[in-house]
Amino acid sequence: MPKPSLKDAILDAGLKVMFRTGYHGTSVRDVTAAAGAPQGSFTNHFRSKEAFASEVLDRYFDVTRGLVAEALEDTTLTPRARLKRYLDIITGRLEADGYGRGCLIGDLCLEATGSSEMLRTRLTEIFAEWRVPFAACIAEAQARGEIASDFEPGELADFLLASWQGAILRMKVDRNPKALERFKTIAFQTVFKELT
Repeated sequence: MPKPSLKDAILDAGLKVMFRTGYHGTSVRDVTAAAGAPQGSFTNHFRSKEAFASEVLDRYFDVTRGLVAEALEDTTLTPRARLKRYLDIITGRLEADGYGRGCLIGDLCLEATGSSEMLRTRLTEIFAEWRVPFAACIAEAQARGEIASDFEPGELADFLLASWQGAILRMKVDRNPKALERFKTIAFQTVFKELT
């Protein structure tokens, strides 16, 4: 009888370890120890640390996609309210982590893109995909006359995601939600100001 695969346990452990120690601070030994798996299991499933980190990132982005859908597909809210709802959902998750853990996507952008072309490319793809539902929601808000149409929806989506990542980074430094709340207040009183 074949041994059960430990791949999922290793990926789950890797996500937790990478959040705690970062990409460069995470070793195969740390991950396999956290997963309760022999080191050989790692190399059975992943050809490199980069490939492993890419799969951890994909797993994390799957969760992020679900959170985006939860907020932006809620048609009981106006498009502008849906955008704010997403930020509120993320704020709640960050609060549950004591404001000490941010976004793995942003963390890897800072830490790994200078040393890993594979991860830089994957992160570029993630941002391209991530912006699509935000751009659609912003376009809907503009079409309804709910927010200004001075900028293209895709540009505003990029602005929202990039600025939000910056607020999350500052939150991690301060260990409180002030940067998140400041961003939401300013963004929704200026760029995403309600027109109707």
